[in-house]
Amino acid sequence: MAKEIDYFKSFCKISKAFGTTLSKTELLDLIVASAIETMNAKAACLFLSDESEDMFVPVAQKGLSANYLHARPRQAQKIVKAILKGGYLAIRDATTDPRVENHDAKKAEGIVSILDVPVMVNDTAIGVLALYTSEPRDFNPDEIDFLTALAEQGGMAVEHARLLERIRNNSLLFLDLATNINSSLDIKHILHNLTADICEALGMQGVMIRLLNKATGELDLVASYGLSESFLNKGPVSAQKYLAHVLKGATVVIKDVSKDKTILYPDEVIKEGIGSMLVVPIKAKEEVIGLMRLCSAAKRDYSDDIIMLVEALAQTGGLAIQNASMYLALQNDMQDLKEDIWSHRAWF
Repeated sequence: MAKEIDYFKSFCKISKAFGTTLSKTELLDLIVASAIETMNAKAACLFLSDESEDMFVPVAQKGLSANYLHARPRQAQKIVKAILKGGYLAIRDATTDPRVENHDAKKAEGIVSILDVPVMVNDTAIGVLALYTSEPRDFNPDEIDFLTALAEQGGMAVEHARLLERIRNNSLLFLDLATNINSSLDIKHILHNLTADICEALGMQGVMIRLLNKATGELDLVASYGLSESFLNKGPVSAQKYLAHVLKGATVVIKDVSKDKTILYPDEVIKEGIGSMLVVPIKAKEEVIGLMRLCSAAKRDYSDDIIMLVEALAQTGGLAIQNASMYLALQNDMQDLKEDIWSHRAWF
């Protein structure tokens, strides 16, 4: 009964923290500390996935020395698969079990048993919560359920922090773009800032914008950020061949460029280190005038909210192009009018 009360107190403490702090670091540290205190363990560590490196990295830990060796990334991926298959992974003797490595390091650290559970967000494993004991232990169902529930709280904390960060970043993106449009009619400057801002805010490898040249039928590069000159100058891009459905107004997600047959210059794309792409049309009024391509080093999917954000930014970029074109046309009309008036004055 006492242990159940400890579980309840731990959840009350974490729930209260959710209502009083917005710091992801504080919440994750609290979850790790609660796991150790409630389950009378030696240490705990929370790992989160790093999409850019395709690995799990420790983000919060307590009770482990600074020089303790975690599993290598490839081995960590195998462990995650095993955890997802069974819902958890319990290791009674971590100094000899072949499913884990660095046996000598674990022995030197005083680690004997390990319990690993997944950190889930929307049915996707984004990390692992690991508990370490200094004595051999066979973890009972209540302990496994408690650590799993703590991991779920960690997932909620991560998702909450990511959502807040995304909202801030999205607001800043639109604010920067609106400021650029209002302060300048230099369309190249506006589009360059747009590619740079999107690349930095969304953690992409690179972003480029191509506009349709009706005279040549090609998509001309007008702005880019984060991509090499050799890749950008790889050759002409035909509007007839390159993602024709984008030029009809559809957004395209390419999760794995190595498997997609519609990409021009696939060897150059892979050499550049690009793993996936998000391609959205740029419209002026109802006409597609070009496209914006986001390139990621990781092979990944793109959530609906990210797609909607990029589509909205592309639409705003199209509006900026339209406004600049109208301004230039107006300037030319004014010049023609001035010249016409001056010629009339010669009659008097």
